[in-house]
Amino acid sequence: MNIILTGYRCTGKTSVGRRLAARLGRPFYNADDLIINRAGKTVEEIVAKGGWPAFREAEGAVIKDLSDMDGCVISPGGGAFLDARNVEYMKRNGLFIWLVADAKTIVRRLEKDQTGGAPRPSLTGKPVEQEVREVLAEREPLYRRIADLTVDTSARTVEEVATTIIRALERRHLPRCAAAPVVGASA
Repeated sequence: MNIILTGYRCTGKTSVGRRLAARLGRPFYNADDLIINRAGKTVEEIVAKGGWPAFREAEGAVIKDLSDMDGCVISPGGGAFLDARNVEYMKRNGLFIWLVADAKTIVRRLEKDQTGGAPRPSLTGKPVEQEVREVLAEREPLYRRIADLTVDTSARTVEEVATTIIRALERRHLPRCAAAPVVGASA
């Protein structure tokens, strides 16, 4: 069974995924990194040349390949599951852990990523904070529907989130229902 970290940009999918994989002794795969390696282009270059549809097509091929693996920690992009086929592929052999963060935290992390040399192309062309709020509102029902477990990363370190996930895995408290438990939600 694969552990699939899902959620919006900058909720910790890659950082937590790497740490979780190391602690569990499992391989880690970041779908965006695989897309970049296969295409020989950055996400920005793929989007500039063919738009988001070209990126989503490349992403679908990577997701299909990853879904055939077993015992991995996988970090797909935040929009990977807008395509129902990707959900279907990954659900066959995957446990979905939805990493959430509030919009303010996501904006702060996005801005830090931008200045740290990891630019992320805009999804809508709108100002960052407006885009985050709008896209979060649009995607939240999808993330909620596919989640087996939800972990709030807003006020937690990578290590704390990984520990929370490991404890939940150990307890096997992972119901497959529309209302997955939220672990560590701030009041």
